[in-house]
Parts: sequence; C-alpha cells; structure tokens
Amino acid sequence: MRNTRLSKMAALSAVAAISIAACGSDDDSAEEPEASTDTEAPDDGEPVDGAVDLSAVCPETIVIQTDWFPESEHGALYEMVGENPTIDADTKVVNGPLVAHGGAETGVNIEIRTGGPAVGFVQVVSLMAQDADVTFGYVATDEAIENYGDNPTTAFVAPLEINPQIIMWDPETYPDVETIADLATAKDGDGVTIRYFETGAYMQFLLADGQVTEGQLDGGYDGGPSVFIAENGAIAQQGFASAEPYNYENVFTDWGKPVEFQLIHDAGWQSYAAPLAVLDSKKDDLADCMAAFAPIVQQAAIDYINDPVATNELIVQAVNEYNDFWTYDMALGAASVELQQEFGIISNGPDAILGNFDEDRLTGFIEVAGPVYGVEGLTPADLITNEYIDESIGL
Repeated sequence: MRNTRLSKMAALSAVAAISIAACGSDDDSAEEPEASTDTEAPDDGEPVDGAVDLSAVCPETIVIQTDWFPESEHGALYEMVGENPTIDADTKVVNGPLVAHGGAETGVNIEIRTGGPAVGFVQVVSLMAQDADVTFGYVATDEAIENYGDNPTTAFVAPLEINPQIIMWDPETYPDVETIADLATAKDGDGVTIRYFETGAYMQFLLADGQVTEGQLDGGYDGGPSVFIAENGAIAQQGFASAEPYNYENVFTDWGKPVEFQLIHDAGWQSYAAPLAVLDSKKDDLADCMAAFAPIVQQAAIDYINDPVATNELIVQAVNEYNDFWTYDMALGAASVELQQEFGIISNGPDAILGNFDEDRLTGFIEVAGPVYGVEGLTPADLITNEYIDESIGL
C-alpha cells in the first residue's frame, strides 16, 4: 500500500525541457516498438496496418489497478492512453484506447484505476483478488512478499527502477548527518525523531538493522509539511525524492530552503515500488498478453520521459476532475520527471534495459524483507519474471 501523501501542491516554477536519447525515437537507429512485441509466444502482437494488435491475446480492456492518484510516477501508464479518453470522477477511473509508441493502435482499451485513499487504502493485491475484471496491478515487491501466502503474484515489467521513498532532514540543523543511520546518534546522541506512516514496513527493517532506534520513531506523519516546518528542522520525516525536495525548497514558502535525504533504497530496503504484476491464478491465461504488452510498457516509460507534456496534461485533467484532496499541476509533473531522472527512479537497471528485474537485488531484498513479514523460502522466481522483457528497449 502506498504511503499517504496529503501535501497540497502549489504552483511550481517552470522546469527545463528534458532531452534523452531513447530506443524507438525518430532519430534513433534502434528498432521501432512494433518489433519489440516479437516474442516466441503465439499470436503475440504482429503489426497490423502500422498498429500493434493485442486483440487476439489480451482482454478487450486491460484494467490496471494503481496504488495512488494519477501522478508523474505513473507516467508510463497514462502515456498509453489514446485520444478522447473518458474520465469518471465518481469511480476515479481513466479509460481510453490503448496505444503504443507514436499512438499506434492496439485493438484494445486501457482502464487505469486510482488506488490508495480512493479505495480505502485496500492493498492492490487484495483488490486484484476481489475483482476478476482487474488484469494487472501495481504490486510493490514488499507487498508481494507480504501477500504471497494467500494471493501470490508475479511482476513482469517495472516502469520504475528505484523506490522514490526517502527520509529527509534539515542540513542546517544537522550538518554532520549524511544518512538515516546518522540520525540515530545526532542531537548529542539522543537521536532525531523521525515521523513516518506507521504502516511502513521499511521502518521495521531499519529498526531491526540498527539504523534507527525505537525511541526515535513517531508514526503520526500525515503527509503534510506543517509539523516539519513548525519544528524548524528539529525532526526528520519521510517523503518522496520525486516531490518533497523540490516542494520544500521552492513551494513551501514557510520553509523555502533545501532539505537533505537518503533514499530508503540506499539504506537497504530495495523493493521495486510499482511493477505491473499478475495474480498467479491468472498467469497462464495471460501469458501471451504479457508477452505482447510488456514491451509496450517499456517503450511507454521512455516515450513519457522524452516528452511528458501531453501525458501530464491528462494526469492533471484527471486529478482536477476527481476533485479530491489530491492536487497536481503541470509544473509539479515536470519537476517530478526531472527529479525521477536525477535520482535514478526512472532508469535502466544495472544493464542497458529499462523495465526488467535484477535477480541479485531481489535475492538480497528477500533476505531482509522476509523476516519482517515472517515469510521464508521465497526466491526471485516466485515473485518476478523477465521472460516478457524486450532487451533492446532502454534509455
């Protein structure tokens, strides 16, 4: 379950345009994404009149359950929504034709469902198990481990390489702090209070690993900036590298200066934050669909990074029509794209491929996350597959 972020985002300053060379761009010599659907699976998406035909192998509508409101971190999904989508403010759903690179038709539709507070914070895995209409969902690796006993899932493509979650602090108040672990010995050895969402399993890992102490922890974080600002830097707080550092320096005028932080990923909790996954009970039936769809998702992530404007417009439009506490604007979307690149949140893995899973990384994560959830004996093959990844697609 994604941790709640309740900060109201004000208008941000303009962010410089982004230019990244990527597979499938017009001036690139790499293969076009139509070729990226060539797999050994039967009827796996042969190009038809310039389009990528998924209709023979996928449901009429590919329904994807997300973990939060529309935002830049979900850019790869909204990049695949074609012209004239419908936005249902009551159910908080975006529905439209599913398109591949360059707007190529696929013969099916895509439906993107909002998660988090919109569904009462029910985990994505539970929603997938309860509703047979959901094709795929954003299932973070830690959530997959937690639910493996009752509802095992397999992730097959990861638009985000790094979990954007952070712990942040004021560098003026704590100039010698460089990591989360340093917060435990700061403040004359008393430790700096860390506000976080109490449901965050990563904190139990940090506690067991000795990077934080029980006395430091305050599970009352509500997602807003007011307490951190009122404490004038005396406390530390969780956040997201793709938003909070920019907001605290440029948007929250009562603060108006940089914060320092460490990614949870760099502290050892190396979960994949938002991979698309399938329930194992549906895996065989959807194998050919995943083989055709995964490369489209890979390329969509790259297309979004190269030119996020139109997709961000859809994200902002959806958020505005949902008219909930969650707010978003174009400046925030542009800033988030830049921050995601800066910190490697959207990036290739240790190779030249975007969207695949690093099995060595997962082996290490299972070792640290398994004890937190009381789960034993899992291997990467229980949680992920790289068999549908097109290895020619990468930033």
